[in-house]
Amino acid sequence: MRNTSFAEFHCSLAQSLEVMGDWWSPLILRDLYLGLDRFDQLVTDLGISRNLLTNRLETMLNAGLIARTPYQDSPVRYRYTLAEAGRELLPILMALTAWGDRWMTPDGGPPIQFTHTTCGHRTTPTVACSECGEPLDTEHVTPTPGPGGRTAPGTALIATVMR
Repeated sequence: MRNTSFAEFHCSLAQSLEVMGDWWSPLILRDLYLGLDRFDQLVTDLGISRNLLTNRLETMLNAGLIARTPYQDSPVRYRYTLAEAGRELLPILMALTAWGDRWMTPDGGPPIQFTHTTCGHRTTPTVACSECGEPLDTEHVTPTPGPGGRTAPGTALIATVMR
């Protein structure tokens, strides 16, 4: 359940969390990626209430993370798929899964493993520099103000510490 809205925050991270920052949305996106594309499949796999799933799917539809197409007319039933914005979130969720595999591994080991189809090797997803390909970490990245940076809700002090 969401306690706070970040809709007025002047921050890309906060705006992203406004759309997919509850507990269920990343799991719904994961299930869609894994091929569970029907409402009843999502309810069964996640154990989520139908009302809550309806709400989360509507939010993700409106944000452009997912798309839906009817597969049955009477009654109308939909198949859900990842839209471009949702597909671009998947590597981030894969990296978060890899972090969970390292620090919060369930009994028995990682429940999902990733294989990079280009090279055929099992991979541990990481976040890497878009220019040189090196993995990113806090010791080797310096945040600097961007063109949209300003003192506003959600970033009230950040501009002063990045100067």
